[in-house]
Amino acid sequence: MSLPCIFEQGLETKKYVLLFAYNGTGKTRLSTSFKDIGKQGDARDTLYFNAFTEDLFTWDNDLEGDSDRNLKINSQSRFFSGLEELEMDNRVRPLLQRYADFDFRIDTGERVVRFSRSVGAEIVDNIKVSRGEENIFIWRFFLAIVQLALDGAEAYQWVKYIYIDDPISSLDEHNAIAVANHLAQLLKKQDSQLRTVISSHHTLFFNVLCNELSNARKYFLSCAKEGGGYLVRETGDTPFFHHVAALAELHRAAESGTLYTYHFNMLRPVLEKAASFHGFNGFSACIKQDDDDQDGVLHTRIINILNHGNYSLYEPTEMIEENKVYFRKILQDFMDRFPFNPELFAEEVEQIGA
Repeated sequence: MSLPCIFEQGLETKKYVLLFAYNGTGKTRLSTSFKDIGKQGDARDTLYFNAFTEDLFTWDNDLEGDSDRNLKINSQSRFFSGLEELEMDNRVRPLLQRYADFDFRIDTGERVVRFSRSVGAEIVDNIKVSRGEENIFIWRFFLAIVQLALDGAEAYQWVKYIYIDDPISSLDEHNAIAVANHLAQLLKKQDSQLRTVISSHHTLFFNVLCNELSNARKYFLSCAKEGGGYLVRETGDTPFFHHVAALAELHRAAESGTLYTYHFNMLRPVLEKAASFHGFNGFSACIKQDDDDQDGVLHTRIINILNHGNYSLYEPTEMIEENKVYFRKILQDFMDRFPFNPELFAEEVEQIGA
């Protein structure tokens, strides 16, 4: 049986399939093969995000006039079925504003997107955004369409499956958490009959989704060493020992002094996994409380507070010096009280630094 058929069968009993595979394994080809299963003449049943989705948008840089730069939309694609009547500007903008400092306008007549940015008191129109900003715009555009499909909008009633392949290929750890969490909340928000496959090579992104979509089928995909083809196996409830790699990364960040507030986001799941393993009710049990002070209470509050707030794709916030001191103390106390195998820890540090 082909891999796309295996995933399709898995979706008969589960709403979500999560697939981890390293780059070069063939995730994009797999997403295309899955989409092709649902082709019946002109009919389609899969709304997908992969490298081909990004190619539906192409730049016109106005090389002659050097003034009217715009992003052209492939009007032949069913991806843009609801462009005119569904006011996509107003659906994409709220999703984008949290992550970007530029604005846009969709010209449905010309089928182009024009971007602008405020510089001081002046608005500069028809700008060319960076490749990273362009990717963020396309991802947010896709999420707006996913929302329409989940809502049962007439223009997207053909959608039976959603297939998402590596939406965060260039994001750092902090933003991987943000994007995975937002995607999971969007998919879980409504009682839709749509089924979703998400594939990624990013371990943190994959693990956050595994935690958020706990009832999903989870697979690890690799290339067969002999005879070609693929090997696929279910990963179970703990797909990777990501907390060990995360702990090594946190230790490295603490030693270097390059600490950002998102490192608290990484630390909390490590504490939670340790607390669960040792049978405690919450992660605060893994925070040292000295006899003569209330550091444990204080540090629990710090972790809770700094795990909430707005995310920025461009400017992760560096910790203030006081919080760096708190972070190092919480981390070191935890490592002293719950020592990991030193050889395993050293191996993870070596792999991360490679």
